[in-house]
Amino acid sequence: MSTVILDTITGKSTATTITIGSTPVVSTSANSMTIRGEGTAHTSIQQGLAKMWVHFAGSGSQTVGDSFNHASITDDAVGRYTVDYTNNMNNTSYSGSYDATAVNNNSGEATYIQTHGTSAVSVKHYENGTNYDSAENTVTIHGDLA
Repeated sequence: MSTVILDTITGKSTATTITIGSTPVVSTSANSMTIRGEGTAHTSIQQGLAKMWVHFAGSGSQTVGDSFNHASITDDAVGRYTVDYTNNMNNTSYSGSYDATAVNNNSGEATYIQTHGTSAVSVKHYENGTNYDSAENTVTIHGDLA
């Protein structure tokens, strides 16, 4: 087996394809990189990455367990939080998800994103019509950074 150790791969033109064996696995062009996924489909690396995520305790002081591109969390009210981004989103048409553990194991539990902003997202957790602070919360955002 051979090992190649290098710091930079430079293509011959503005577009470069990295091939392993006879299979092209990575293609690059100006500000874009795709990688071969299942079968022959290619996935945009920039579009496929989470642009922000955070795991935090909702009760008490909103202690953050781990995060990426998260600046701060504001406790807006019982069961309601605003999560601020370190680097803003390009627009408000991005995709996001919010999840929280049930407080009372009620069947009417709901967690959802209330507002999408370019610098923050607001989320809400309630059970049977009553807001609750959940012990564990996660927010993930996908879309284009500004």
